[in-house]
Amino acid sequence: MSTQVLAEFYSVAIRKLAMSSEEAETVVTDFGKVQLHQPSLADLIRASHLHRRYKIQWWDALIVNSALELDCSILWTEDLRHGQRIGGLTVRNPFA
Repeated sequence: MSTQVLAEFYSVAIRKLAMSSEEAETVVTDFGKVQLHQPSLADLIRASHLHRRYKIQWWDALIVNSALELDCSILWTEDLRHGQRIGGLTVRNPFA
């Protein structure tokens, strides 16, 4: 999981899910126990290539790059096209 995803979850949890900051922090702490990817400069460059090649939003490209770096096979998101393949990664929409 990318640290970006944790940051986005925290933001959504306190704004849209009406969680307290303490509750959201607990969830982030629990999620943080899985393998985390902290993007480096090289990751930013790879994400920029993904952004251009697949014509995806910049922030999505960063998440895709993290998933690829962690050797994930599935990326669950509603922000990309369901079934899209990016390298060894398949995009799945949990609401499709």
